[in-house]
Amino acid sequence: MTDAELSKLKSACHTLLTGHRALSPADTFTRMAQWCEQHQVDFDTYGDGPVVQEFEQKIASLLGMEAGLFCITGTMTQATALRLATQERRSPLVGLHASSHILIHERSNFQTLQHFQSITLGQPHRPWALKDLTSQVEPLAALQIELPMREIGGQLPTWDELEAIKAHCHAHQIHLHMDGARLWEAAAFYGKTLKEIAHGFDTVYVSFYKGMAGMAGAMLLGKPAFLAKAKVWIHRLGGNVFRRTPYVASVAMQFDERLAAMPAYFQRTQQLYDILHHYPQFRTNPAQPQANMLHLHLPVAPEKAIAIRNTIAQQHGIWLFNNAVASALPDSSMFEWYVGDQLLTMSDERLRQALDLFANALESASTPG
Repeated sequence: MTDAELSKLKSACHTLLTGHRALSPADTFTRMAQWCEQHQVDFDTYGDGPVVQEFEQKIASLLGMEAGLFCITGTMTQATALRLATQERRSPLVGLHASSHILIHERSNFQTLQHFQSITLGQPHRPWALKDLTSQVEPLAALQIELPMREIGGQLPTWDELEAIKAHCHAHQIHLHMDGARLWEAAAFYGKTLKEIAHGFDTVYVSFYKGMAGMAGAMLLGKPAFLAKAKVWIHRLGGNVFRRTPYVASVAMQFDERLAAMPAYFQRTQQLYDILHHYPQFRTNPAQPQANMLHLHLPVAPEKAIAIRNTIAQQHGIWLFNNAVASALPDSSMFEWYVGDQLLTMSDERLRQALDLFANALESASTPG
């Protein structure tokens, strides 16, 4: 199927298991217009304006950071933060986990644009541990930690490990940067405030179009002097857009509601795990939920998994997942589930009906002959 055909098939489904409910552009823009009128919003000019600056301060206060800088993309934001960290410490070396988004999904931007040099640390399928740093003999200028770690199913280091890593970086003058694209999803597992989690990080990046469901946008948080230098580099890289207001409005109008729902999403994820235990065809990563996301591993190749998804969508109007990729073992695959509005409001009975269809199809597909 073409991308257009898949989009049409998904749109025709009445039941979707992953993510948030998607609003149409018309509905989104209508809500934005109503919010802007209610709050008497004026356009910013290159980020200068109350709607942007008040939102920057709101997020900074929430995380216990001194200041925030709204940016268009996380890719640009993180490369800039780590570049500046290495310049300040006069060393190019940044420690990245083997599952880092920067290594896997950003087309080697930090190398191609000569932002910094990286060294890969940690076990690819396990979250950060202090020993990943203490075994590193070359001095690091900076370390990036993703919370939670998407490529390994939303896993998180234990709180004690995280605190030990913070202390190690502070003692060795290593700039500690958080990839907090999904930071909002981490607080429920830790049972800590966002301020407590962010404490000890020199800089934090957060995203606004994933769990927060904004149109786009990110924020870099840290000390004002650091952000002033970041602002220069964001301009150099083409990120100094004339109007940030639409992007800020799209997330600001729903931010409080989305953040307040995070504990419920995590609770629903725990309930989902209880249900999945009755389906031996599926294996979850992690074994127990650590955020409102997970990877589901299947005993079939990704092409077969996608074919099953499409058939169930066509015949039953149920969209199971967005994409499946090959996993380590032959004839196996996995996909990501984000537990958002869709699963939060879905009855257990309806969920089991979908899982029954999926499990039966997998059973038939993996049976020899």
